[in-house]
Amino acid sequence: MNELTKAQKGRLAIRTFKITADALAMRGSYKPAGKSGQTLEAALREISPEIYGTINDPRSIEIAGLEYVVDRLPKGIEEATRIVLTAQEDLEHTAFEKIEPLKRRRISFRMSEKEICFVITRGLSEVYDVLTHLTFLNIEARKIHGQMWDSSGDLTAMWRELKHNLENRDQLDAKQLDQAIWNLSILLGRTYQETRHTFESLEKSRTEKGTNNGLFHIIYQLGLQVEEGLKSKDDELLVYFTPSFRDMIAHQKVSRNWARAVKERLNELGLLNRPLHIISANMHSVKNLLYAYATLGKNETGPAETDIYTFIRERRPDEAKLNALARKHGMVDQDDTSGANIDFQIFDTEKFKKLSLHPDLKINREFIASEKPVILVMDYAFGTQAFEVLDELLAPLDPEDSKPGKNILSISIMGKAGILPGQKGDIMLATAHVMEGSSHNYLVNNDLSKADFDGTIDVYEGPIVTVLGTSLQNRDVLEKFQQTSWRAVGLEMEGGHYHRAINAAIIKGHISRKTKTRYAYYASDNPLKSGQTLASGGMGDEGIRPTYMITKVIVEKILGGN
Repeated sequence: MNELTKAQKGRLAIRTFKITADALAMRGSYKPAGKSGQTLEAALREISPEIYGTINDPRSIEIAGLEYVVDRLPKGIEEATRIVLTAQEDLEHTAFEKIEPLKRRRISFRMSEKEICFVITRGLSEVYDVLTHLTFLNIEARKIHGQMWDSSGDLTAMWRELKHNLENRDQLDAKQLDQAIWNLSILLGRTYQETRHTFESLEKSRTEKGTNNGLFHIIYQLGLQVEEGLKSKDDELLVYFTPSFRDMIAHQKVSRNWARAVKERLNELGLLNRPLHIISANMHSVKNLLYAYATLGKNETGPAETDIYTFIRERRPDEAKLNALARKHGMVDQDDTSGANIDFQIFDTEKFKKLSLHPDLKINREFIASEKPVILVMDYAFGTQAFEVLDELLAPLDPEDSKPGKNILSISIMGKAGILPGQKGDIMLATAHVMEGSSHNYLVNNDLSKADFDGTIDVYEGPIVTVLGTSLQNRDVLEKFQQTSWRAVGLEMEGGHYHRAINAAIIKGHISRKTKTRYAYYASDNPLKSGQTLASGGMGDEGIRPTYMITKVIVEKILGGN
């Protein structure tokens, strides 16, 4: 029998993780230390995501991956022995502590000292995200536990030192802290500088934002969690899916409520039947591109002399002043209350008449006066949620209305993605979306091309892989997508799902076949290059130019300037 290639093993592992996770969600519960948990673990080890670094090295705790996970899970996750995943619950006005992680838009509640409840409103992609992180934590927790006891059955000196330093953390002077971090680095099998970096990063978010318990506490509790589970089956970590969660899967209730709120707001403003352009993006780039110059443009230092990207980077206006001016000139912003965690903005361009724009932004004011286009900017969806929200948004407000939504003229998807042939800060334009782990793929008639950009940033055109999750990326699979006839240029989580919704809307007659589609991504990471994965940190100011270049091109196309 022919032996599977590494890429084939990777694809099989990704498929195994997905199928197992789906089955466990329907079954209702599992223990990470049990057989089902071991199946997830074996699959994740085979995938060996770059973001989880040394997950397969028994001698070394993966602390960069640990920091990545801690930033995306609720504070105290290392203490929990019971984790519940449920659908939207009315827990806002209870005595339960509400917890939001630093770098993921998800809501959790601490139900007791040992129990945390995740309120899942964003579909199966959020489930995969949570389960991959929990599986990773369980793997690392067992490695940590291996450092607790020596061959004689006594607590190791390193563990006793960790406990002492944890109990006296706030009293340690600079020299004692250095010694404590050094001892911890030995326990973790990492260098002092690696350990120091993770300690300082977590400490900053602990003290400034209260989103974690600090590295000493996290390491100690992870090891202790395993120890307590070995002593008593009742203390083993249990992941439980409520019946309401299982009923929610694939029912789009939250997305339906979100889309209705958007369309009703457009209707209230009298904009529902005006020419409509939808953009999936962040909540700052379109607003800043349109209004920042008017807020600061007449400043005595002469900001008009700088290009628009330098202006955006260096002349950030006061947020309150910017919002006040934007609302006066056509912007309506709306926080989401549906549970979808997708805020939105509406821009009525008819109110741009007296708006001063940066000279680099080319628009056609006569076109705007004649056509009166409306721009709807929706915040990022998460994975499969993208299909649900766009599918509902493109449906008519009145179910009895069977006429095509001819007023929806364009749908633009801009965001960040991992790049395969380039580096951070480059731009990718999709010619197709290929769904990882399935045979589904969708050709994209992209209204964007290299010629639309000014040449100061490398632009790659080609297929984009829509992956199951940021933590389910296998190097061999990605290299196969890049190096074979697929010639993929990047990977992300939403593009294929958005395009499924667009195709479905055309088939159902909800939008016209002539609706323009635009897909552009800036590279936030390169998962094939060491030091450029998502675990290496964000882009900071270097992300401004590609983000605003994409925004500028899309806005100019909408407003007749391109």
